Amino acid sequence: LEGSVHTMQAEIDDMLHQAKNSEEKAKKAMVDAARLADELRAEQDHTDTQSKAKRALESQLGELEVRINEASETAMHGGRTAMAKLESRIKELEIELGVIQSRTSENTKCNQKSERKIKELQFQLEEDTKNQDRMSDLATKLQAKIKTYKKQIEEA
Repeated sequence: LEGSVHTMQAEIDDMLHQAKNSEEKAKKAMVDAARLADELRAEQDHTDTQSKAKRALESQLGELEVRINEASETAMHGGRTAMAKLESRIKELEIELGVIQSRTSENTKCNQKSERKIKELQFQLEEDTKNQDRMSDLATKLQAKIKTYKKQIEEA
């Protein structure tokens, strides 16, 4: 009977020991479960935060795309307006250039006419000067003849 009691006692001790081990394992499992639950909550919070940030960035992206499209439209409209103004200015300058070229052509013709007239007048002046020199020489010769005649008349 003592052997049986001993055996039972040993079995009870063994069961108590197994119960303690099971309790420790259960505590460890509960600690692990709590830790995993905390990690899960943290990851869920992180995922929520990232989702909110993603939605905010998608919203900003949409707004920026709208602004880019508006800016592009404005730039194209402004570019077309500027191009039209420049084309208008080019036409005005071409017309002005035509007028200036016409005036320049007229001025060149007038200048050529004036130069021709100047050359004609210079030639006429040279001829007049030659004629005047001839006349002066002739007048001098005639005065000399008159003096000669006067001397002859006085002598005679």
